[in-house]
Amino acid sequence: MMSYEVKYSNLSGSVIAPPSKSHTLRAILFASMASGKSKIHNYLISPDTVAMLDACQKLGAQIKQTDTSIEIIGVTGKPKLPDDVINAGNSGQVLRFVASVAALVDGHVVLTGDHSVRFNRPIKPLMKGLSDLGAICVTTKKDDHAPIIIKGPISPGHAVLDGADSQPVSGLLIASAFLDGVTKIEVNNPGEKPWVGLTLAWFDRLGIKYTNENYEFYTVKGGEIIRAFEYTVPGDFSSIAYPLVAALITQSSLIIKNIDINDSQGDKKIIHALQNMGADIAVKGNAIIVEPSEMLTGCDIDVNDFIDALPILAVVGCYAKGTTRLLNAGIARKKESDRLAMMTLELNKMGGNVIEKDDCLIIQGASLHGANLKGHSDHRVAMSLTIAALGSKIKTTINGVSCIAKSYPKFVEDMQSLGCSIEVLESR
Repeated sequence: MMSYEVKYSNLSGSVIAPPSKSHTLRAILFASMASGKSKIHNYLISPDTVAMLDACQKLGAQIKQTDTSIEIIGVTGKPKLPDDVINAGNSGQVLRFVASVAALVDGHVVLTGDHSVRFNRPIKPLMKGLSDLGAICVTTKKDDHAPIIIKGPISPGHAVLDGADSQPVSGLLIASAFLDGVTKIEVNNPGEKPWVGLTLAWFDRLGIKYTNENYEFYTVKGGEIIRAFEYTVPGDFSSIAYPLVAALITQSSLIIKNIDINDSQGDKKIIHALQNMGADIAVKGNAIIVEPSEMLTGCDIDVNDFIDALPILAVVGCYAKGTTRLLNAGIARKKESDRLAMMTLELNKMGGNVIEKDDCLIIQGASLHGANLKGHSDHRVAMSLTIAALGSKIKTTINGVSCIAKSYPKFVEDMQSLGCSIEVLESR
């Protein structure tokens, strides 16, 4: 098991934001469904990307990959029946998006994933939506998780599903674009709206026709044949949160490059949230500039629109004066780990004062100290704990950090380049 040993550091310099994972995966899927040869530049090299590429190849896309670009000849909206099980790995996005597209196929498709996908990433809302459109969907364990067997093809119609998790909604929207007719999608309890908005931004880019009524009711025209495209993946707002917060809690200056503040990623809201707490953060062109700030002040933050920021915002709350409440966060229990429970457990080991409620965290400012921590096979938990340790004078060990490669494979390299004291301990 790989571990980090981390101790107090001051940062300086600049770092280039890694490519967006969410855009990378959507680009691969849309290119695989397009007509002709698409090219994707500056993609994120990660296990999730590998899983999406493998899934799309099994559905008939022809893919050529280099270290800097991916060329994909798409299936023109007609995926083929896979000759093997599709493994989503650790990616809920691959599971939900590919399962939706697989329902276009006339035949049985089996999808599975790693332990987190098979036990912590619900599939029932998507099964309900696909069933409404004529698919037969069953889980092999007769529960709410993969492995899942889908028998298509689905047809245009009216689907109703729960939308607390955005991915089933996005998946159903994507599949509906390739049906031969109008599909209506009704969403109860819509959440994580900016992530559905990210999918709709791709619809706009590709000319896919739809309507959206307050994220509660959609119509998708269907019958789309999207043209091949060339695309450069922008920087990831989810990932830049870690060096950004590292600079804040160590009173350091930092520049983060390769940022498009006009991009549709929901996690850019973390910048405004931190500014509200007193952070000295400015956006200039394609860069974010962080300067040493006075003591941050706790506040209430509704994190549902940028739920992936919950772990790192929990760290910020520990270093802020007063009380921070991270609200409307229940869906964070259904990510790679139960993030409310895991961040409470680990930060309190460091002397934090974190109280876990059903759908929120209540955090009192505290002086964190070194401890022996676990990453819980969750990239965002592991990175957030690494950043938390930078403010402690006593060395901290974080065990189980290899999962970080899922979204930020150069995390340690980038943080070390800024002056962070992080020692990597290989498996023994």
